[in-house]
Amino acid sequence: METVFARTPTLKDCPTHYCPGCGHGIVHRLVAETIDELGIGAKTIGIAPVGCAVLAYNYLDVDMVEVAHGRAPAVATGIKRVHPDNIVFSYQGDGDLASIGAAEILHAAHRAEQITVIFVNNAVYGMTGGQMAPTTLEGQVTATTPRGRSRKTEGYPMQVAEILAVLPGTIYIERCSVHNPAQIRKTKKAIKHAFGLQCEAAEGLSLVEVLSPCPTYWRMSPTQAMQWIEEVMIKSFPLGKIKG
Repeated sequence: METVFARTPTLKDCPTHYCPGCGHGIVHRLVAETIDELGIGAKTIGIAPVGCAVLAYNYLDVDMVEVAHGRAPAVATGIKRVHPDNIVFSYQGDGDLASIGAAEILHAAHRAEQITVIFVNNAVYGMTGGQMAPTTLEGQVTATTPRGRSRKTEGYPMQVAEILAVLPGTIYIERCSVHNPAQIRKTKKAIKHAFGLQCEAAEGLSLVEVLSPCPTYWRMSPTQAMQWIEEVMIKSFPLGKIKG
């Protein structure tokens, strides 16, 4: 029988802890496929901070470091400077990167650190109970915005990709999504390009933002969550290459 689908070697064969319909599993696979296709598994080091993806080391068969909330870019900086020939990436959620870690990612980008950042944006704090995140949309209901986020009280959703793109230390910024197969393929291409730039020793930070569903805290079915990304979320976070 012909094999039409197989698990890529860097993706471990283990049960998932993610909620049904969560997009993290898709992004994990895309990262793992990229590492295998580029042949960089032996020299790749990943950093995962606190958040839903804190257990990324359970799924990716590369050297991984677990760090404090928001501190992944700082730790990635140290590792890359000590081991410049290694491929170093951080895997971060929006609550982590855009809130407590906002200064870390901003200064890492400003310093043009040669790291790759995978930024998974589901517009909510997933691990701690569904509170409002910096990227929560206007009108979006969360545990801490029961009447919906208001620009008058909570401000606007933070567009991290656009903010980082104006810094001279970033070389590639793209926003993608995993809400349908076509967008998943585009996301894979973006992730591979970001890793490829580091393999080529390009000077600067690369970031791929991935819009990802959180059916549990969006209070939706997985199918509804995918539709919400396409019909609502993309209006606030337009897809496409922003820099590079």
